[in-house]
Amino acid sequence: MPFDPATLKFDAQGLIPCIAQDAETGDVLMLAWMNAQAVAQTLATGRVTYWSRSRAAFWIKGESSGHTQALVDLRLDCDRDCLLALVRQTGPACHTNRRSCFYTALRDGEEVEVLLPVA
Repeated sequence: MPFDPATLKFDAQGLIPCIAQDAETGDVLMLAWMNAQAVAQTLATGRVTYWSRSRAAFWIKGESSGHTQALVDLRLDCDRDCLLALVRQTGPACHTNRRSCFYTALRDGEEVEVLLPVA
């Protein structure tokens, strides 16, 4: 069945959350936002493109850092209000130079860093 982007459920700002996951390892890398144009650009180019809420601009992952995300598969959740991008990640995914943005665990009421920055 052909994909109809109009069936996605964007929020009031026209955005939908997108979880990036390493297609090979299954590691959850990050969460960012897409608008309809970012979804279309990602599908057209194979380079994952997000919408930066703070800059109000498109953000092609790795454009300035070189830490790119090549799209392997884009999936929709059952409610069509969240996306999952399976990617080939080059370099760290997080701006803190860690493999994943999810580097802090909550254990016994304490915050514990579980991933160190890439050397």
